[in-house]
Amino acid sequence: MSAKQLSRRTLLGCLGAGMLVPRFGMAAAPVGTGPVGVVQRLNEALLQVMKEGENTPFSQRVNQLAPVVDSVMDVAAILRLAVGASWASLRPDQQASLLSAFREYTIATFVENFDSYDGQRLTVSPQTRALPGGAQVVHTEVISRSGLATHSIDYVMRPEAGAWRATDVLADGTISRVAVLRSDFAAMLARGGPSALQASLQKKTAALANG
Repeated sequence: MSAKQLSRRTLLGCLGAGMLVPRFGMAAAPVGTGPVGVVQRLNEALLQVMKEGENTPFSQRVNQLAPVVDSVMDVAAILRLAVGASWASLRPDQQASLLSAFREYTIATFVENFDSYDGQRLTVSPQTRALPGGAQVVHTEVISRSGLATHSIDYVMRPEAGAWRATDVLADGTISRVAVLRSDFAAMLARGGPSALQASLQKKTAALANG
């Protein structure tokens, strides 16, 4: 991760989408198709992006990370949950435009928050916690280089068409990123509808890309 302090605010900012952190000293099962393996796969991609850091153009890092985010994060489900009941009332073209903007924002947020490596470690529990409906929670701990700062991050993974994908992230084990987004999106939708939310996401993405 960058030299920025890994704080609760940083954790919540990382899930436009979901917030995941590179793997160092990980004590878990080998990378596979289960929920733990899916988290590890994203971690490996983020590690590569971190090592490249600011020596590689932002847009190139976005393009590099995008396929992994698409395969690991259920961005469409996260957006639907964040928008809430009003999602069904949106026209198909509005839904598609919002999804495109939200996806770009999600990927840009990952790249911006993982722009350099400073010795962090992440441990992943090989044991998952079951939730109703078949979901599994993957528990991780982010540990600073000094070992003095530790933050837990839980990933809510759900099976879709035979593949596990993340549909929420719990910062410090309790704070739902979807719930935070829902609050933010509700205010934006109330003020200006889907076009205002789309414009806000695009503005945030551009700000991230421009540093």
